[in-house]
Amino acid sequence: MRGLKSTIALLVILVGLGAYIYVDRNRDIEDPNAKPKAYTTLATDDIEELQIRNASGETTRLQRASEEWQIVEPMKAAADNGVVGTVTSNIGTLEVQRVVDENPSDLKQYGLDPARIEVGFRLKGQTEFQRVLVGDTTPAGGDLFAKRSDENRVILVSSFLDSIFNKTPFDLRDKIVLAFDRDKAEGVEVVSGATTLQFARNGTDWRMVRPVTVRADYAAAEGLLTRLSSTNMLTVIAEGGDLAMYGLDRPSTTATVVIGSSRASLLIGRVAEGGGFYAKDANRPMVFTVEQALVTDLTKDIGELRRKDLFDSRSFSATRVEFQKPGATAAFERTDAGGQTTWKNTSGATIETASIEEALTKLSGLRADAFQMTVHPSLKTPVMTATIRFDDNKTETVTFARTGTEVYASRMDEPGSARVDATAFDDALKAADALK
Repeated sequence: MRGLKSTIALLVILVGLGAYIYVDRNRDIEDPNAKPKAYTTLATDDIEELQIRNASGETTRLQRASEEWQIVEPMKAAADNGVVGTVTSNIGTLEVQRVVDENPSDLKQYGLDPARIEVGFRLKGQTEFQRVLVGDTTPAGGDLFAKRSDENRVILVSSFLDSIFNKTPFDLRDKIVLAFDRDKAEGVEVVSGATTLQFARNGTDWRMVRPVTVRADYAAAEGLLTRLSSTNMLTVIAEGGDLAMYGLDRPSTTATVVIGSSRASLLIGRVAEGGGFYAKDANRPMVFTVEQALVTDLTKDIGELRRKDLFDSRSFSATRVEFQKPGATAAFERTDAGGQTTWKNTSGATIETASIEEALTKLSGLRADAFQMTVHPSLKTPVMTATIRFDDNKTETVTFARTGTEVYASRMDEPGSARVDATAFDDALKAADALK
């Protein structure tokens, strides 16, 4: 019995020792070089209101509504949550680099009477504001003089905080030119003068539906959405007013994103006096300016927005190919059995896989250099028509013709024609002619 009691006692000691080691190992290790915080118990999520007076004397007041920040003075506008979040997080993590003076007799020598920058914040459940006063840069230029409004001491804080706290009302506002849910966009329309370009999302791809129904360049269509969803205003000109002053009563360009039955439209007016163009979101009253590059991107030529690949599918997914040439037709089919891929002609003879894959790779790699809305006359007498069937039972047919040193092509399912690099086509034609 005595041995059993001793064993139990040892087990209790071991369990306690193990728990102590576990807790000790998982305890936060304090950094011996860490600087003390100006606010030791401040939770940034509890900040509900901000008042920022910058070095120019402009004051902005902001309030948190749920997870979003709103500017309430000097205007009412949505705030840039990222910029405001940077301000609040730096208040919460504000480090005291060094205490300069515990009881200063003259705050002017530090640029703190009056303070050059003042950041006030009100916490949840409180009515009074706490304030961080920021003064001049130290003579060495590495830090800023600062103090809490409820303390006497003058401290040093890192100089990078000058750019964090010294914000104008424009810095703090949401500057996105057009607000919409990019992932839900179903279409894009750009009207510029007499030209209307319209794109529609087709599953994971895009098609141009106006002025012609053709395949759209995926990157170009997505690029339009990216530009419209991420471009920032250059300046805010007015919170409203006479649109005719800015050429916005009759916009030179209108870009619209379609999401179900809703539409988000950006109106572009005349050239702005300070550079760029006057613009506005059709759903908001304010007038702002945008960069010239945005207008350039929105008014690209139709040829830049069309898909350049003559074949959508790739060579490795082809299951059948047919070449029609003047006076001759050759067809080849793929079979897969036992992990082996075999190509045969219509007579049943096996074709060297490498040869037909070379021809298919060169064909599927052909791209348009330029487009024209009409079918080029040379295509009435083609030198070759290639029809390829792919794994998904999709069939694509492209006809090629030559006139002088130029080669033209047309797809069966698209109007007009395309000019193709002659050397690339000759390589593909040579590879196709080698197949027997």
